[in-house]
Amino acid sequence: MKPFIDTLNVLLPILYIITFIIYSYDFGRGNNKYANSKRLFLFITLLVHLSYLLLRTMKFEHPPITNVFEIFTVIAFAIAFSYFILELLTDIRGTGPFIIIFSVLFQTISSIFITDEFFVKEVLKNNLLGFHVFTALIGYSAITISAVYGFLYLMLYKEIKTNRFGLIYERMPNLEVLEQLSFYSAVIGFAMLTIAIIIGLIWLPQAFPKFSFIDPKIIGTALVWILYGVGILSKVLGKWQGKKLVAILIGGFLIAILSTMVTNFISQSFHSFY
Repeated sequence: MKPFIDTLNVLLPILYIITFIIYSYDFGRGNNKYANSKRLFLFITLLVHLSYLLLRTMKFEHPPITNVFEIFTVIAFAIAFSYFILELLTDIRGTGPFIIIFSVLFQTISSIFITDEFFVKEVLKNNLLGFHVFTALIGYSAITISAVYGFLYLMLYKEIKTNRFGLIYERMPNLEVLEQLSFYSAVIGFAMLTIAIIIGLIWLPQAFPKFSFIDPKIIGTALVWILYGVGILSKVLGKWQGKKLVAILIGGFLIAILSTMVTNFISQSFHSFY
């Protein structure tokens, strides 16, 4: 099984690069000629990646969350998977290059530097923890995608306002569609974070009897969850839309980044146990 896992590790960045090239070529041509082909290739890439993650879990007897480069391959999958779900929901396929490039970067770095961890802390072998991390990463990946569409919205808004109509204007969907893509991504992220939070509340007391609810990661995640919940509810009720909604969604993304930096580099947190 180990040689096959190593083969998939080499194959994955190649598959993501090919997927990115197909999406980019179609974006550059502007004719959506390969719309079905690129979605099929992305689906195949995701199936191969999921198989890789499951095989690693079975072979090494722990979810692939024990070091930063294992986390990177999960992030690569989470970003591509979130985009795939978004594409299925909206049937808008012209923005793939702006999202899939992140999967290319994360998977390439992971494939180069990943190590095989046979002996890890017992807490890291818990499958419930693995599912918690997996859903959280999908949630944060969807939030990242939402922010990307938010920034594209602001770029297009600026081009329209200044009457400078470049490639972004020619190839991008209109402002309404970009807002919709950002909103749907936020909904996916909010749903996944909700699941991750519920699992965390079930698992935490078992794994860390003395954990604190004032942990910076818990506080940061709660702030992001509340902010996105308010933004989504306001959009549904018709109170916030357009540039104001996009600003709120980007703000939630920036809080998520700040929370991650504080947790990993400044403050001590049980979330840094690996």
